[in-house]
Amino acid sequence: MTSKPAPTHTLAHDTDSITRLVRDDLHVAARTLEAFLSVDANVRRIAEASAMIYEAIRSGNKVLAIGNGGSCADAAHFCEELSGRFRDERPALPAIACNDAGHITCTANDYGYDAVFSRWVEALGHSGDVLIALSTSGNSPNVIRAMDAASERGLKTICLLGKGGGKLAGRADLEWIVAPATGDVLHADRIQEIHMLILHNLVRAIELRMFGK
Repeated sequence: MTSKPAPTHTLAHDTDSITRLVRDDLHVAARTLEAFLSVDANVRRIAEASAMIYEAIRSGNKVLAIGNGGSCADAAHFCEELSGRFRDERPALPAIACNDAGHITCTANDYGYDAVFSRWVEALGHSGDVLIALSTSGNSPNVIRAMDAASERGLKTICLLGKGGGKLAGRADLEWIVAPATGDVLHADRIQEIHMLILHNLVRAIELRMFGK
């Protein structure tokens, strides 16, 4: 049996080098947030999105949220903070994320993975609901098809995107496109961190509109 060659170099015992790399990465995260905050419209859009969702809920409608991978987890996190709680005690708010394993695997098996979100919107979406779609690339085919289904059914739409926005840029009623700071390469994890900050502040803004301080 031929043994696999050992790696020529690792950082397994080089704590100082790893510390420097981690610090550099955290500085990229800080610059990404600074770049986001430098655009006033990015912050104002949180208030605008909260108004859209407030009007939907006040009219008896709900929020739906979708995303793949880490964005699916972020969509679920956002919805549970509306239907459960965020910081303060208040009534539950109607929000559902598409993270049901039965629906996803059934639909992917029968119709293909590109249909998992559009079928879900077709089943649950009604005119006046709000669909929140997360995609770090803006090019996820299943998210694009869900946006098509939402438009056909009269849902309001909000997109959280990155990397220029991809094919979803300009498709939603409201959108954020997370961009890198000058000179930085922006990976999906950095984009998702800003998306989560947007969603946390969006929950807070919705609560303020509905219940005051």
